[in-house]
Amino acid sequence: MIPPRLAPLLDQFDFARTRLADRMSGPVMDSGDGSDTKVGPMTDEEYLWEPVADCWSVRRRADGPGPRATLLAGAGDWGRDAATYPHPWPPPFTTIAWRLSHLTEMLTLRADHTAGTRSRTRNDYRVEGDVAGAVPGFDTAATAWRKALLSVDEAALDTVGYCTYPHGSDAEEPFIEIAWWVNQELLHHGSEIALLRDLHRSRGGQP
Repeated sequence: MIPPRLAPLLDQFDFARTRLADRMSGPVMDSGDGSDTKVGPMTDEEYLWEPVADCWSVRRRADGPGPRATLLAGAGDWGRDAATYPHPWPPPFTTIAWRLSHLTEMLTLRADHTAGTRSRTRNDYRVEGDVAGAVPGFDTAATAWRKALLSVDEAALDTVGYCTYPHGSDAEEPFIEIAWWVNQELLHHGSEIALLRDLHRSRGGQP
């Protein structure tokens, strides 16, 4: 049984996840009014497109971090631009690749710190350098988080620090607040990714 307070958050997560997945992969997406709109699959060019100067993105580890970044987070041949505190101000503009990697890492690690080993770190998360790896990686992470949500009961929803994810306010919040926070992360970064796809399509032939 899904705890009644969790049910609407789970429905919202499923909606946001499906809408983002369809927006990235097609062949159709929800236009917002209940009708379907055709959309082609995202390309590597879109994934890595830097629409303004000094973007943060994912980069080959051998190339080093981008402007104002001090490190490349994650594991594998690619890393995500990052910086130690204090972070750069104003915040760098980020590519689809950066935003999708951030979402996927968050879902992966929070799932582990809720219903897994409770030990995985950013150094265990593999950053993907192309769409062929990034989109399935997002699906795997979203599936893991949904499974973690289904593992909790009413008592867990009220437990402060039930999720031991070390990069947020999890240690200070009841778990139901963390479930809400993950949803808003997915909703707002999903919207950003959709907008960047629209801008890329409408850039008027500019590189």
